[in-house]
Amino acid sequence: MLRIGITGGLGSGKSTVCHIFRFLGVPVYEADQAARRLMQEDEALQQSIRETFGAESYENGVPNRSYLAQVVFGNAAKLQELNQLVHPAVFRDFESWCAAQQAPYAIKEAAIIFESGSQRQLHSVVAVLAPTELRIQRAMLRDGAERKAIESRMAHQLPQEILTQKSQHLIFNDGSHALIPQVLELHQRFLALAVHPPPFLTA
Repeated sequence: MLRIGITGGLGSGKSTVCHIFRFLGVPVYEADQAARRLMQEDEALQQSIRETFGAESYENGVPNRSYLAQVVFGNAAKLQELNQLVHPAVFRDFESWCAAQQAPYAIKEAAIIFESGSQRQLHSVVAVLAPTELRIQRAMLRDGAERKAIESRMAHQLPQEILTQKSQHLIFNDGSHALIPQVLELHQRFLALAVHPPPFLTA
């Protein structure tokens, strides 16, 4: 089965793009939601997080997200430690999920495909792009957050220029390019590619 990644920075609209693919019958794996679920359900992952960040990482079996956020906020080393525990669990879960799919191709939606190394599980990646100011406005409206908070979160993500270089396909969600025709074109391309999938990506 062909595996396609969809990524994009905060406010780019990658979730909207994935909704269109879902409407076309394409199964979509949401990596961020999977990570949250696994932090609560995967006992081995829970134990690793407790050992690394302390017993207060969990309360009654539920991740203490405010505590963990406080620990990793502004601390790149601690955030990397947490990611190094969570990402392998998500990778394993994605493999199991893919094995259960019957469609010609499936999608993995993730904000940090290249940062996590999960492109190695994928045949191709689509980057969803939008102008920075538009992304900020979308994220402020969606999250009810202040501009500075949004800009701080965006500063920790890969620049769109890097995503453009690393991705094999681009979708422009800038308000002047219609989304549905772009998705339909890629859908037909992926259906054809699924007949003989290329090798997994390496970088």
